[in-house]
Amino acid sequence: MKNYDMRYASSPEAVKKYDTQQLRDEFLIQNLFSQDDIKWVYTHYDRFMITGVEPVEKAVTLETIDPLKASFFLERREMGIINIGGAGTVTVDGTVYEIDNKEALYLGQGNKSVIFKSNSADAPAKFYINSTPAHKAYPNKKIGKDDVEVIELGAPDTANARTLRKYIVNSVVDVCQLQMGMTSLKTGSVWNTMPSHVHDRRMEVYFYFEVPEDQAVCHFMGQPQETRHIWMANNEAVISPPWSIHSGSGTSNYTFIWGMAGENLDYGDMDVCNNNELR
Repeated sequence: MKNYDMRYASSPEAVKKYDTQQLRDEFLIQNLFSQDDIKWVYTHYDRFMITGVEPVEKAVTLETIDPLKASFFLERREMGIINIGGAGTVTVDGTVYEIDNKEALYLGQGNKSVIFKSNSADAPAKFYINSTPAHKAYPNKKIGKDDVEVIELGAPDTANARTLRKYIVNSVVDVCQLQMGMTSLKTGSVWNTMPSHVHDRRMEVYFYFEVPEDQAVCHFMGQPQETRHIWMANNEAVISPPWSIHSGSGTSNYTFIWGMAGENLDYGDMDVCNNNELR
């Protein structure tokens, strides 16, 4: 069975004509976590790659995929890993990293052997992974909960009070282009990334989790004057092109991981869209 799914880039003019199923086929990523296996989604937006691995019965070894034309996966790539499950380990060229819930690991270019393992099959780790092309080998680094940059955003009055945690950004760890972080909505708040924005210099992927089983998140995308939406469930991700807004509203509070790649590492580089100007 093929261990990757290819997603090609779509122009904003084309997306205007997509129906619901086309939008979901192009941008939504479902069945993200593979038990005891890895299946990648390879998007042509900045060659960004997304996967999840849940080692249960055995350890899982990272292998290259054919589109990379590389002898090993990280030959020309870097990787960010955030664990949203039980405690586990990532063994990198013989070095063992203990990664607990909501801890992260950055892996630089050139690491050959990467093995994922859960400490307990009853409470398996769930490693959410992003990868981007790299031009330089930076050191591997574990990012614990106390290592992240924390920012409080929004307000209860606008239903978007949230805590943003920067895990893999250039102020925390040396990286080529990958950036990852986590945003948690506070009880009573449902909107993320509002006011919404675009950043034509970078693409982005949102991974929604801690969404209650009977609840959902409506993710908004598209050009500011031509928006579309995708309804999403727990443990699903969505690809956001550089020309698209990326914000969502849930039927309850939730958490999401954002990952970015592109032209620069300036987290604040964004073009804000005023709420009353969205269409």
